[in-house]
Amino acid sequence: MDIQAFKNIWVVIETANGSVKNVDLELINQGKFLAESSGEKVVAIVIGQNVDEAVKTVIAYGADEVIVIEGENYQVYNTDSYSNAVVKLAEKFQPSVLMMGSTNNGRDLLPRVAARLQVGSAADCTAVEVGEDGSIAWTRPIYGGNLLSTVTFTETRPQIGTVRAGSYGKGQPDSGRTAEVIKEVIQTHADQIRTKVLEIIKSVGQGIKLEEAEVVVAGGRGLGSAENVSLMTELADVLGGAVGGTRACIDAGWMAPQLQIGQSGKRISPKLYIGCGISGAIQHIGGITSSDIIVAINKDPDAPIFEIADYGVVGDLFEVVPILIEEIKKVKAR
Repeated sequence: MDIQAFKNIWVVIETANGSVKNVDLELINQGKFLAESSGEKVVAIVIGQNVDEAVKTVIAYGADEVIVIEGENYQVYNTDSYSNAVVKLAEKFQPSVLMMGSTNNGRDLLPRVAARLQVGSAADCTAVEVGEDGSIAWTRPIYGGNLLSTVTFTETRPQIGTVRAGSYGKGQPDSGRTAEVIKEVIQTHADQIRTKVLEIIKSVGQGIKLEEAEVVVAGGRGLGSAENVSLMTELADVLGGAVGGTRACIDAGWMAPQLQIGQSGKRISPKLYIGCGISGAIQHIGGITSSDIIVAINKDPDAPIFEIADYGVVGDLFEVVPILIEEIKKVKAR
């Protein structure tokens, strides 16, 4: 395999109700840094139906080129049709890097693509950078998030991996940007499609998703019980944010598993993060370092979280948070 023949950074775009998922916009932004060292392009792969708005969005956020596959067969994600489309594109255009958000669809699609292309893949990464030899270094947590492993593919191309949401920030959109749009026609025969979507059931979860929230209020072991999670919810509500927690909260059954923040949970990048009763274990810190502003509330002045916090309040969260809620309400009432 002549790896020098493979060029450009590809991001497979996933849409929800016509909108591009935040994680893909984050990867386009990081893709620009990956491409800088080699002078390559960031190419967005958009598959679906009625994708004009998605194409405009990825161009505004920095895609240098967009490859579009559109049709009724791609209206709803399907493992067989989507993997066939991405494999055919990769064989034709030979990208150097192929990445996607570590979503349910991303975890399903890219390993299948890697297997068909007979290359390796890195799953659920928290960082993707250019390594010393020019290959891509994929960093992923192992052993429940207690260790980090770096994976590289030095002899095969494309280099494939999925990356967690919140690992990077989005760039600033520029509606005036232009980019080349290439439309490809790839059909998947009906006898190759082994699964069919019978019904789409909307999630029963309420509120703003952690990975999309601009404000996140997180609770730790200091909450003491499941009943006290309501205090976090109240603070998040007045700020228009989402609630999350540390692994200790999830293991204790105080919060649902999808609310876990950290290396073995979700990485977040809100404008404001407020940690309540959180000591600051390295596994949790790994999930919040992309936050613009970190506020810590803890009665232990030596808690490690204060070392990375922009603002720290040494005090009992059960005294501080209610006061904070009331003061925010007063400001909003003005």
